[in-house]
Order: sequence, then structure tokens, then C-alpha cells
Amino acid sequence: MMNFIQSVPWWIYALAALALIAVKDIFFNRRHAIKHNFPVVGHLRYYLEKIGPELRQYIVSNNREELPFNRSQRSWVYASSKKENNYQGFGTDQDQHAPGFVFINPALFSYAVKPTHPNHKDPNFLPCAKVMGLYNKRRKPFRPYSILNISAMSYGSLSAKAVESMNKGALKAGCYHNTGEGGLATHHLHGADVMLQFGTGYFGVRDDNGNFSMEKLKKVVEKNPVIRCIEIKLSQGAKPGKGGVLPAAKVTQEIADIRHIPVGQDALSPAFHSSFSNVAELLNFIESIAEETGLPVGFKSAVGKLEMWEELADLMVSTGKGPDFIAIDGGEGGTGAAPPAFADHVSLPFVYAFAKVYQVFAHRGLTDRIVFIASGKLGFPANALMAFSMGADIIHAAREAMMSIGCIQAQVCHTNRCPAGVATQSKWLQNGIDVPLKSDRFYNYAKNFRKEVLEITHACGYEHPCQMGMSDINVSMGDNNQTSTLRVNYNYDKVPVSFKGMESLIQCEYLGGPGPRKN
Repeated sequence: MMNFIQSVPWWIYALAALALIAVKDIFFNRRHAIKHNFPVVGHLRYYLEKIGPELRQYIVSNNREELPFNRSQRSWVYASSKKENNYQGFGTDQDQHAPGFVFINPALFSYAVKPTHPNHKDPNFLPCAKVMGLYNKRRKPFRPYSILNISAMSYGSLSAKAVESMNKGALKAGCYHNTGEGGLATHHLHGADVMLQFGTGYFGVRDDNGNFSMEKLKKVVEKNPVIRCIEIKLSQGAKPGKGGVLPAAKVTQEIADIRHIPVGQDALSPAFHSSFSNVAELLNFIESIAEETGLPVGFKSAVGKLEMWEELADLMVSTGKGPDFIAIDGGEGGTGAAPPAFADHVSLPFVYAFAKVYQVFAHRGLTDRIVFIASGKLGFPANALMAFSMGADIIHAAREAMMSIGCIQAQVCHTNRCPAGVATQSKWLQNGIDVPLKSDRFYNYAKNFRKEVLEITHACGYEHPCQMGMSDINVSMGDNNQTSTLRVNYNYDKVPVSFKGMESLIQCEYLGGPGPRKN
């Protein structure tokens, strides 16, 4: 019998297998008309559809064509993180006449960095120009050591090794690490400054009924001095007004313990907060947390209607109280999986969102009280400088940070099948992440980002990007090859930031960054 089997040519077995597939397609397939009508070859259509994104990414699309990040953007992050040559030769391949193209206006004479200047010793030293919590007299004010920091991405949506790599890299770079709404995990505790975030699910700071627990929050803060500030997530750019879902497949025992939820069930966060329901209650909630913890407190939100923003600003004027920082998340944000209608159409893109909100506070003379955090595809030097010109003080990078540690933009974050091991709980896929190597790569990315931001800032004649203004950026209008400044486009002037020189920042007693806590 064995001899007979071995004597049959291989192609007979191949034909038999194809015949079985054809019989199954014709007589038993009722779900796919293509496979029924075109047995065997119909499978090719679905296979090509499945690998279509990869074919377009590596073969079909040109360097500037893809979204959300094109090949040129990804290549800059990859090269910067690997300490490779991130330059380009033979001029730009951008269409500089396309509507919306950003031009940065250099000065006739660049800012001269003298031998005694802090940036002569460290060309990527670039702290925030403002101090969180100083105006509101919080007990533990905080000046972020880096203008670039890791945006909110929860442990659970990201893998343990991804979070650990980012945190260790953030420690080296002096960045703070936003926990995301999934709560503080041991993977966030490798030494970097931490921005503790919680959302509508109050994961990590909730009681047995799922409500916010001040006692739990205080215990977490007291136990972990790396926590330097607290962010309340109202909404995010990917899906404002919609609660989050961490699929059951990603809810391991460890994640369930951190979030105080059942293991093996979808982790659901509602679309609204149970601790407050209006602006006045939000303001009181912020003040109570700041009083109990001593830390700067702020919130993150996408932007649409402005009435409640105006109400908040008016209350800040009348009460003298308010958030220490506000993170504006553009509608182009994307680390949270969302229905297409939400991701595509709900909330404003960053430039429109930030311009509208900033003016609300500028008209009431409140900008000096608030550290403005900008988020939404801003982890590139030119994009970041545009945000600074509009009034931003800090940049949050999410997907760019993911790319620096190996993300390939496979866009399967929500499936638990991330091929790079970044956005999955699969132990096998996570094994592809070498934590020491990837932490160095985030560090290199952050360092190169700050270095290039400073170089362009100096080219514009300034010492720090906080000095950039609305007339320092021009935008192509597309008509007759004309451009106009941000000031003309958005009809406001940025309020100057109080800045006494880089030397004053390095001497600040509230400065965070690498090494022991300073307060």
C-alpha cells in the first residue's frame, strides 16, 4: 500500500485537492457568491483582498501617497530611531504648491548657540517653557523635561513589551509616559515620568461598582512618585463621544487585575463620566483631585461645539480655578479603534480644533495658566513647529512612538494580531520585541526629533520653539501659487509665552526628566 501511495505522481494529489475544493465551493458554499460561481479560482480574489494593504504599502503606493502615514514619514521615524541617515538628497519630492502645504519662514540670521549655552553641550535638551500647576499653586508643580512625550496608549491595547520599551526609552530621553485609560501597570514603572490618565471606565482607580474612587487614586499616587500629573480623558480624536472597548481576547488576568474587571470579558468604558456631567462639576472634580494628590491635573478632549469650552473659560475667570493643562486631540488621531463614521467625520482635525479652543482662552487672558498639549500626527518636526506657532506647549506622539519601536502600520491593532508585537497580547508575537533594542530606538527617535526642532527653531532666529508665532508659518492656498500666514488663515495672534532663556529652564527646581525625582 505504501509503495502504491509513493508511486502516485504528486500532481494527482494536487488535482484531487483542487477537485475537493471545487465540490465544496459548488455544493456547500452559500456565503460567498464568487467562490460558488468560480470554484477554486474565486479563492484568489479573497486572498488578494486580504493582502491588498501590504501590496499597496510596499509595491503600488508612492512615497507621499499613503494614509495615515506615508512611506516618507515612516522612513524618517525608522531611520531616526535606528540612528541611520535620515536625510534626503536631490531636493524635495513634495508638491509644494498643493493646498495646505506648510512653509516655515527662516530668519536672515540664525540664532547663535554660544559655547556656554545648554544646547551647545546637549543639542537635544528641550524642556517645556511652562510649568504645570505653578499658577494654581499645586503642591507638586511639574515642568516636563521634553517637549515631545508619549501620548495615551493603554497597556492592554499595547503589549507589555511595547509599554516597557517605551517607558525605558522615555527614561533615557527625559520624556514622560502617558498611561492611557487602562491604568498604571508595572510596565510603566521603569523610571520615566508618568502622566496618569483615567477615563470613563475609571480603570485602576475604580471601586467595586465601577465608580471613581479617590482613595484608590491617592494610594496609586502615593505609592508611585514617578506620577507627575493626572489627566482626565473626556474624549479622544479617534472616537469622541463613544466609549472604548478592549476585546475579551486581550483581557488577560494581569490586565483584569490592573483594571479591576472580570478576566476574559470585553472591557467596556461608557461614553460619559459618572463623576460629573457639566462644566462646573468637571472644574470641581479637577480641584478635588489636585487638592487630594497635590499634582497638576488637566484633561484631554477632541473638539466640536465650543459652548462648553466658553463656559469653562468663563468659570476660570470668575473662580480663579481651572485645569493645569489641556490636551487637544485632533480628529486624525488613531490609536483607538473606532467605527469608520466616527474616525472619519466626528470632531475637528487638529489645526481647526486647536485654533478654535486656543482663541477661547486667549480672549479671556487665560493662556498663561494652561499648558496646551497638542496631539494628532504631530510627531514630526515641521508639524510640531506649526503647533507651537499656534500656541501649543507640548507635543504628544502615539503612532510615531509605536513606529519607533517597530510598528509597520499594518492597521490590525484591534484584532490582537499585530505582526510587530506592539499592539497584541499574543506572547508569541511579543517575543519579536527586544526591549533593550526597542527602548534605545524610542530614545533615538525622541532625541532626533528634539534636535531637528531646535535646528529649525534656530534657523527662524529663536532660542526655543515657544517663541514661534503665527507669522512664522505660511500655508499654501493653492490659488495662483499664493501663501498666507497662520495669522491670516485663523485670524488670531498667539499670546507670547514668558520665556527667560534656556538657562532658566535647566535650573528650574520643578524640572522632570531622567534621574531621581526632584520634588
